[in-house]
Amino acid sequence: MKVAVVGTGHLGREHARIYASLPQVELVGIFDHDEEQAAKAAAHAGGCTVFSSLNELLDKTEALSLCVPTPAHAAVARECLERGKHLMIEKPITDNLAEARDIRDLATSKGCTLQVGHVERFNPAMIAATRHLDTPRFVECHRLSQFGARGSDVAVVLDLMIHDLDLLLSVIGGEVQSIDASGVSVLSGNTDLANARLKFRNGCVANITASRISVDRMRKIRFFQPNAYISVNLLAGQVAMYRKRPGVDLQDFQAKLQQGETPNLLQAVEPVTVDIVKEEPLRLELQSFVDAVRNGTPPVVGADEGIRALEVAFEIERLLSEGN
Repeated sequence: MKVAVVGTGHLGREHARIYASLPQVELVGIFDHDEEQAAKAAAHAGGCTVFSSLNELLDKTEALSLCVPTPAHAAVARECLERGKHLMIEKPITDNLAEARDIRDLATSKGCTLQVGHVERFNPAMIAATRHLDTPRFVECHRLSQFGARGSDVAVVLDLMIHDLDLLLSVIGGEVQSIDASGVSVLSGNTDLANARLKFRNGCVANITASRISVDRMRKIRFFQPNAYISVNLLAGQVAMYRKRPGVDLQDFQAKLQQGETPNLLQAVEPVTVDIVKEEPLRLELQSFVDAVRNGTPPVVGADEGIRALEVAFEIERLLSEGN
């Protein structure tokens, strides 16, 4: 299968590198208006053709990764889809809901696969943790990054928080009943730090914080459910899980508390080993895109999922705007 990459910033370079190493895939080339940047990306991928125009590249490929800046997603995606090319489009799908729905409908009419790059769906730690989720009642997410130029063309909700929105929508299920949000612009002119509290119709509540003005990096999600606590470190690829011990006498445990004693917590809960298969999330994501195209199967994260995450993100943005 012939693939190509459009846009050779940080993510585009990594897409090209991985495509060059995947079996049953031929990286036919890359395109970027910045020729020097494109040349560096080609070298990073072990050497591939740098095309001088998108039109020339589209003549040679079946599928593409679209890694251009978010404001350009819709226009470039439309050009590719009109030519009948399958697309892996980096998140968020666009910065405009009407355009997102437009390219979804265009992909459907052209019979093209359209996958959205919510890469945390493919994080091995998250995949492993998901197997143990059972009606979480409360979720806490922290996604903190240092400030940089990459991604600052959009608010932190679309840049960072949308990763966690997509994860929550996929694992919690059901509709979002209500949202509260607050945020602040510090350096970029867009919102740089935001917090949102989502209540789902099934009763689950999620508290999400995203910041790109942090000294340290953090990507953690903590799930609290009736019989277990699961902490997922997406950055380190680790999962810590504790569950209520089978057959534990909670009445005895609570009686000791009422008597002023401090019972050993490990009498009531036990650690659980969560097996994680170590893989590079982006590699898993791109392989899934290739498999969807080759097999004609729906992508793991299709346009509808990308739009759903975007709808919630824009509602948070609206609330932030009204609050500020």
